Amino acid sequence: MVKQTKSQRLREKMQTDIKYSRQTTLGSLPEAQKAAASKMVVPELKKQIEIIQITTSTREDELVLKVTFKLVPSRTTFSRVTSNLYFDDLEIDSLRLRVLQGPLATDESEFSIGLDMTGISEGKHILRVEMYELWDSGERTTSASKEATIDYVPVRREDRLIRVPIIKRTEGADLEIVTAMEKNIFREIDEAMKRDSEGKREHW
Repeated sequence: MVKQTKSQRLREKMQTDIKYSRQTTLGSLPEAQKAAASKMVVPELKKQIEIIQITTSTREDELVLKVTFKLVPSRTTFSRVTSNLYFDDLEIDSLRLRVLQGPLATDESEFSIGLDMTGISEGKHILRVEMYELWDSGERTTSASKEATIDYVPVRREDRLIRVPIIKRTEGADLEIVTAMEKNIFREIDEAMKRDSEGKREHW
C-alpha cells in the first residue's frame, strides 16, 4: 500500500469538503424545495386608516375642528376616503376626500372644519369622526373612528337654541374635498345626464 504524503491527504480532505458544501447549495436542492424557496414572498401589509388626533380651538361662536390622520402602508394605496362628522351622535357632515399623489406627498394628512356654534347650549359635547373607504357597492372597508369631548362655553347666550352646529367651511392639506352639498349637485347632474341619454335612445 502506497503511503500518502501530507499534501495528498490535505488535498483529498479539501475535495471532500467542497463536495459536501456543494450538496447543500440551492442548486442541489430537490425540485419541491426549490419551488418552495422561489415562492417565498413578503406578506402584503393590511390597509389601515389611523386617526392620529382630533384637536379643537374656539374663537367667539366658531369652533374649528382639526383631524390629523395617517394612511398605512402608504397613501399611494388609497384614492378616496370618506369622512363623517357626528355632534352628540347626530351626523352633521360627510366629506369625500380625494387623496392627491405626488413626490412630495406624505402618508400623514389633515383637514379642518369650521363650525358655527351660535345657539349651541353650554356644556360638554361629543365630536366623533369616522373615516373609511366606500366602494361602489356601498360596502365600507378600512374604517376608523375617534372621539373628542369639548366643554363649550358660548360667548353670548342665544334665545333660540339648536341641537347641532352649522358647517361654515372645510379645508384640507394635500386633499381634494367634496362636501355633501357638492355630492348632491354631482348626483343631480349625473341623473340628468342619464335621463337625457335614455331619452336619446328612445328616439333612435
